Amino acid sequence: MSFDIDHYAQTSTRIRWDDLDMSSFETNPLSEDALRCLSYMSDVETHTVCYLRDLLVTPSHADPEVTVFLTMWNLEEYWHGEVLDEVLERHGVPTGPEHTRAVRTRLGWKDRLAPIRQSLLANIIGEDFIATHMAWGAINEWCAHSAYTRLIEAEGHPVLTEILKRIAKQETRHVAFYNSQARDRLERSRKAQKIARFALGKAWGIVGSTIMPPPEVKHMLTYLYGGEQGLAEVRKIDAKIDALPGQRGLHLVEKELVKYGVIAA
Repeated sequence: MSFDIDHYAQTSTRIRWDDLDMSSFETNPLSEDALRCLSYMSDVETHTVCYLRDLLVTPSHADPEVTVFLTMWNLEEYWHGEVLDEVLERHGVPTGPEHTRAVRTRLGWKDRLAPIRQSLLANIIGEDFIATHMAWGAINEWCAHSAYTRLIEAEGHPVLTEILKRIAKQETRHVAFYNSQARDRLERSRKAQKIARFALGKAWGIVGSTIMPPPEVKHMLTYLYGGEQGLAEVRKIDAKIDALPGQRGLHLVEKELVKYGVIAA
């Protein structure tokens, strides 16, 4: 595989923002639409530790390269949530432990049962499940990187732009790992291709849709991907999914725009 996991582990670090003028948000605030998107993104980044919880009860936990990556990935995603929270706090938007607790409590039994359900299914499937996990991760990271890029274009705030570029730079390395792993594992196993295709087609949803209320999902998709340019960007992501062995023609992200009424069927 082309991804150097040792180099990634040695160079993984928290995102910096102490060199940026965060007070500029008080004199040059973001739009309400952007703040709703940032709240969505912050909640997703902060929820990464819960995704990690679910993955560590699957065969993925036995692969040392995967677990090294997941350890550093969780660290970096945590700090993404922290910097986004500071931007939100500068605008008077509630964040912090009480907000995070409320988000997790709102999920109820669905969240508590998630690791049990995933453990049973994944361990019955065995090692071929890891390919699904890697493909799922690659798609989520493609979507996250795209969303940050689209928000930069939509808002044009200089400090926000620098923050999101720094986040996106780290997301690029996350994409590289997941994509490399997914491609290698899918190429080696037709069974893995079929399992991944079934799981993605039946269960995948846009990043954050399992934890955020539907109106917030629709707002995020509409603000970032409404219009011809947004649809073109979505189709670029779907083209990347097409390039994964055995996954052509799923149109996963475009189907989410249809599902949430952003575009017509």
